[in-house]
Amino acid sequence: MGKIETLLLRANDPIAQRRFYCEILGMQEFGNGDVGYTEQEAKIRFLPANAPYKPKPGDLYWKIALGVPDIELACRQLVQRGIEVSAPNQFQDVGYLAKFTDPEGFTVELIEHWFKGSRQEEEINLSQLGGGAHLNLITLRAVDIEPIQKICTDLGMAPLSIQPVDSHGFTLYFFAFTSQRPPSSDLTSIKNRQWLYQRKYTLLEVQHLRNVDNITVPDDSSAGYHGTVLSGLKTDIESNNLMMLLKVN
Repeated sequence: MGKIETLLLRANDPIAQRRFYCEILGMQEFGNGDVGYTEQEAKIRFLPANAPYKPKPGDLYWKIALGVPDIELACRQLVQRGIEVSAPNQFQDVGYLAKFTDPEGFTVELIEHWFKGSRQEEEINLSQLGGGAHLNLITLRAVDIEPIQKICTDLGMAPLSIQPVDSHGFTLYFFAFTSQRPPSSDLTSIKNRQWLYQRKYTLLEVQHLRNVDNITVPDDSSAGYHGTVLSGLKTDIESNNLMMLLKVN
């Protein structure tokens, strides 16, 4: 089965970025300078860039989301470590969220396993971020979702959830390399959403923008998103790099 293997980000100071993700967010270093939580999830690799990162709303890349069992605990831990983080907020019926940025301006989202007020008892490690963080989501953007759905299906990814957010002009689509299936076969069902955020493997989230004409893809040396490497594919798609696949507008 395929796997979302490595998120590639270009940064001015890759060494400082790795240090932040390990010392502040509790990741560990793997080979090739990759950082991450476990082998089951995607790793992050920081590559050198020639200019500072300047995110824009129409960029192909948006964020990563760290799933946590206790978002209030995660926010307290981050504040204690000198990080400015938004207060946890239940965003509609999508998720219980908070956000902050890393030292170079990349957005990191915290997403609790449960909606606000629905937290279930589970064993957590209080010394870990949020009781045990995992890299839950890599979020990219698209203006035409049908080609993306076909690409993901052709790669062997399963569609797990569809979440319309009409008030903000977008719909969220979730895909993963997994044989697991969500609680409801209706992918728009709210029942599936908390289940998504508890997965201990990394999912692809695609924000389908309805009011944007095109998506911006950075060049090979600029700071920002450089691709998402896939492994274990039964296909000859060039480079197994999800950035190349999602240059579809």
